[in-house]
Amino acid sequence: FVLIESLQLGFRALSWSAEMSGEEEEEIGRKEIIFTMIFAVVAAIGIFVLAPAFAANWIKDLVGGNGILFVVIDGAFRIVMIVGYIWLIGRSQEIQRVFEYHGAEHKTIHAYESGDPLDIEAIQRYSPRHPRCGTSFIIIVAMVAFVVFLTLAPLPFVWQVAARILLIPLIAGISYEVLRAAAGKTWIAWVSQPGIWIQSITTKEPADDQVEVAIASLLAALDPLEVESVKERGAVAPAALAAEFDLGDGDG
Repeated sequence: FVLIESLQLGFRALSWSAEMSGEEEEEIGRKEIIFTMIFAVVAAIGIFVLAPAFAANWIKDLVGGNGILFVVIDGAFRIVMIVGYIWLIGRSQEIQRVFEYHGAEHKTIHAYESGDPLDIEAIQRYSPRHPRCGTSFIIIVAMVAFVVFLTLAPLPFVWQVAARILLIPLIAGISYEVLRAAAGKTWIAWVSQPGIWIQSITTKEPADDQVEVAIASLLAALDPLEVESVKERGAVAPAALAAEFDLGDGDG
């Protein structure tokens, strides 16, 4: 349920961001955003689920391997494609700037969770990497999928492909719980380590004004009582306090 709520909030945030970044005369409607998200999901399934499966099956047949070899090759292809895709888009200057904001977000969350004041100096001392990052989630999804698909190795190829699509919600749910557990318990923290390594690509050191944006975003996400509690810790960046965000109640 927490994962579903996070996805709903993410959709509202994307809608708000699209409205703010677009020209007034070119408003992006809800239908266009939904269509874009559906297209992105379908494309992701095709590239990161189906393509590795068909490539792995071709190699398995070529070398005369079994179902386990198919799963191993499939999993290896998927990891390489995910990391390669992240690295490739990271070559763009625009995406580099997004990664800087990503780092600012992580630094701010670190400071908030540590009970520090939300000022620039305190926040900039923290690492731009965070164990509960979406990057770590993606890598954990790939790891969980590998384990789940190993149990399905004896199935025919058609059923293997069907399972890779039908089990996406289950794998995502398990991965989300693993991510939360890994962030809070040292004995399982190693699970999120590969994702933290990949964050060397997806997060960059932010400028002070980017940290201010991250602070403002965090304050907008907190309830008023928690915001007052944060203010009691110490000075909050003035520019962040002056900013106002309204993601709406999800009805519009």
